[in-house]
Amino acid sequence: MNFSFAQTETYGQFWNELQFNRTLNHKWSTELNISSSYSSTESSSNIFQNNIQRSFRGWGHYYLTPRWKLSSFVAYYNNKDVPEIGQYKSPEWRFALQGIYYFHKTGYTLSTRMRIELRHMRNEDYDYENVLRYRQQIKYIKPINSKVLREGVVYAVASDELFFKSDTKVTGVSFFDRNRLNLGGGYLFKNDIQLELTYANEYLPRDNRNQIINAASLTLIFNNLLKNINKKLHHKNEIITHDE
Repeated sequence: MNFSFAQTETYGQFWNELQFNRTLNHKWSTELNISSSYSSTESSSNIFQNNIQRSFRGWGHYYLTPRWKLSSFVAYYNNKDVPEIGQYKSPEWRFALQGIYYFHKTGYTLSTRMRIELRHMRNEDYDYENVLRYRQQIKYIKPINSKVLREGVVYAVASDELFFKSDTKVTGVSFFDRNRLNLGGGYLFKNDIQLELTYANEYLPRDNRNQIINAASLTLIFNNLLKNINKKLHHKNEIITHDE
């Protein structure tokens, strides 16, 4: 009897993202994400050794009820050629539909997120394939020094997400794509600016070798940035005019 074990490789990575949110009215909002990722390799433990991905993503959000938030996005991912971690250049366009259901509780928020993605990716033969992927996440947010999230509040965050995908050459034959665990916290400098730092652990089963990724993730979030800047400038001009 023969047993075959896939090789497991572990990498350290750094993920960073800028989020710009804009409220249009009480039902609609937009969002822009600018992200990049860096990774260690087999020969170097430096998590900034290689830039492995850059991406741009635009969202539209619709608040159906106080508990349901429906969203859609279109994104471009530049997956770079990094042979040291088994990654080849694979440009990708991604489209998604998403729903989040919130369990609002006193002192914390629990939510579950459902997302279906269509990934249009280039494989090793320079042909583009369509990959369907389903993601299911549960997320917990707990304010530390307040019962609600507001200016000056520190909060803890934890989430776990399962990924399932279709069978394609570019992503392999495994139906289970990965599991992602996030643990960390954040701080609201103001109601419109917040910083979130988390540790992410990903397990990725693959055809010939499995991967474990330990990543530091930094997210800087701006809510209604341009709108608030315009308000401040308008208010400043009013003061100057009044003084004159």
